[in-house]
Amino acid sequence: MQLTSLPNSLRPREKLIEKGPKALTDAELLAIFLRTGLPGMNVIELAQHLLNENKTLHNLFNASQDEFCAQKGLGMAKYVQLQAVLELSQRYMQERCQRGAVFNSPNAVYEYLTLQMRGLQQEVFMVLYLDSQNRLVKDEILFYGTINSASVYPREVLKAALKNNAAAIILAHNHPSGIAEPRQADKLITDRLQQALQLVDINVLDHIIVGGETCVSFAQRGLI
Repeated sequence: MQLTSLPNSLRPREKLIEKGPKALTDAELLAIFLRTGLPGMNVIELAQHLLNENKTLHNLFNASQDEFCAQKGLGMAKYVQLQAVLELSQRYMQERCQRGAVFNSPNAVYEYLTLQMRGLQQEVFMVLYLDSQNRLVKDEILFYGTINSASVYPREVLKAALKNNAAAIILAHNHPSGIAEPRQADKLITDRLQQALQLVDINVLDHIIVGGETCVSFAQRGLI
């Protein structure tokens, strides 16, 4: 069925204007991004086809350039447009957080860290530096590669925390495999960092692991 044949209440753009973006399904939101369908397939049907093929939005948005462009109804122009949208979303989140958002619970940082780390093919170790009110001062990737006691140096984390005048920090790293469960090495390095930072009265509030769209909090697990 042609999109123009649908009542306004079922057309994604009209529905968004009337009810707001949260009322739309993933396929409807994706349809607005795609704008046009293909012969014999309206834009909502195309969007649903892409979601079915990729299983999740995460898989679609994190496909390589070649994988993305090879899919039905997509191409280089859509790839460039999507990368711009994703980057704008990430910068918006950074700006919002850097304007004084308070990180006082694991849920408060999940969305921020997911935007920062999702889709990364390499493991990275990030530190969020907070002031005495648990407001974000700065975030910084300090280490790259598989996290273990040999690749994460407590003295470097300590030096960076002091440089940024942090009253507390949140540790974070990603698991590109998509499995966010803590490894033994993750627990060991967290303990070492806690011990080092306690010497200068800087609290380690949490260590969060990002795996795809899933986050695991050491604080919620009672590991910190």
